[in-house]
Amino acid sequence: MKNLVQGQTGLWEVVIGLEVHAQVTSNAKLFSGASAVFGADPNTQVTFLDAGMPGTLPVLNKVCVDQAIKTGLGLNASINRVSIFDRKNYFYADLPLGYQISQFYYPIVTGGYVDIDLDDAEKKRINITRLHLEQDAGKSTHDLHPSLSYIDFNRAGVALMEIVSEPEIRSAQESMAYVKKLRSILRYLGSCDGNMEQGSLRVDANISLHKPNTPFGTRAEIKNVNSVRFLGQAIDYEIERQLEIIESGGTIEQETRLFDPSKGITRSMRSKEDAMDYRYFPDPDLRPVVVENDRIEAIRANMPELPDAKRDRFIKEFSLTEYDANVLVAEKEVADFYEQIVSHSKGQGAAKLIANWLIVEVFGAMNRDGKTIHNLPFEPQHLASLVDLIINDTISGKIAKDVFSKMWETGKAPAQLVDELGLRQVSDTSVIEKTVDDVLAANAIQVEQYRAGKQQVFGFLVGQVMKALQGKANPGVANEILKKKLG
Repeated sequence: MKNLVQGQTGLWEVVIGLEVHAQVTSNAKLFSGASAVFGADPNTQVTFLDAGMPGTLPVLNKVCVDQAIKTGLGLNASINRVSIFDRKNYFYADLPLGYQISQFYYPIVTGGYVDIDLDDAEKKRINITRLHLEQDAGKSTHDLHPSLSYIDFNRAGVALMEIVSEPEIRSAQESMAYVKKLRSILRYLGSCDGNMEQGSLRVDANISLHKPNTPFGTRAEIKNVNSVRFLGQAIDYEIERQLEIIESGGTIEQETRLFDPSKGITRSMRSKEDAMDYRYFPDPDLRPVVVENDRIEAIRANMPELPDAKRDRFIKEFSLTEYDANVLVAEKEVADFYEQIVSHSKGQGAAKLIANWLIVEVFGAMNRDGKTIHNLPFEPQHLASLVDLIINDTISGKIAKDVFSKMWETGKAPAQLVDELGLRQVSDTSVIEKTVDDVLAANAIQVEQYRAGKQQVFGFLVGQVMKALQGKANPGVANEILKKKLG
């Protein structure tokens, strides 16, 4: 029953395969020396080759090949010793060559997998069919003039890794989890910056429905989705669209569709070509790519720690819950920031408390004020110091929140703020004992109620003690003295 869609005629299984186009992190394009950096003025990063001028020849960028190898290793895949570039022939205004140099028959990477975590604590492995290198096309813009389209060739020839999943995804939730995890891995590896807003990570989703234990249905492809949230919305809409068509007696057309985020719908773009329609053949200007084993092993030896390994280490080394560890390792910058904070702390068991503060207080303030981990208004060691002040009983956890707010506003060190604001916790037992005596004397009725068995009154009495000491009493000491006196 799980991951099956209920229709009027019974249950349907959703089949989703994702093709992720990840722009390779490199200074130059795949076959030319033009810059691949985002944000330049239109058509300022174009060589004669990128513009499709006759008499030009492609020269393979070694860095892009190494990035593909590294990504394959990070995805637990096989690196093929020989791969071949093909010409994928089709005609479109933003494809100046009239063909795209890609890999079809012999990709550089095959196999591999991505393990995803779902909201119900379930884990699932999504297998990968292949990763191949290819050129990006240019960018057409149709909304700058009432009757003209504009084309920017800066992106033409930029190196892409197309990562194709097996059709093993069964819901929008799984699709979103897969893309998030894949993006995280690519960013850890440094092979793609994962910036979906700038188009350096785009997703094509192939979706079909069929009755359980019957052949797969006809698929429709949603093209160029550049947001994880939009991907989920697009898939949910497409499932409903196809279900309505099939159950009303219609047939699904094999086509390419686009998602309109403003309306929350997909709409038809063109009929979907099969591989034979692209007339693939080996590019005569490019020799086969031969990768020696020494080159693969040299890249493997310099692989970074990836999200799953880091999560497991955080759980073991810092006694974190799996949930907290997953939150912290989702973005490499956050994981690095967390470890930097921990390195500054001297308190016993500080790592777990730092994780709680980072996830709850810091992330909350970041979302409220539109900050990122790169422009926080305090130094990493300040959060470590704040946690240490809690652990060594200088301040209570409640007062620490006030100190954090001031630290966020001013950037000052927490110890300095505690002194300036007179917030040091009262741990002197004689002071607390006298306050407890005063509270008990002033609340004789509640004392009798407690001694008669009304246990919830204890919380009221603790609150009175804390109020009398302006919230600065050591809670543990206050609780202990109060229980002793009441006993």
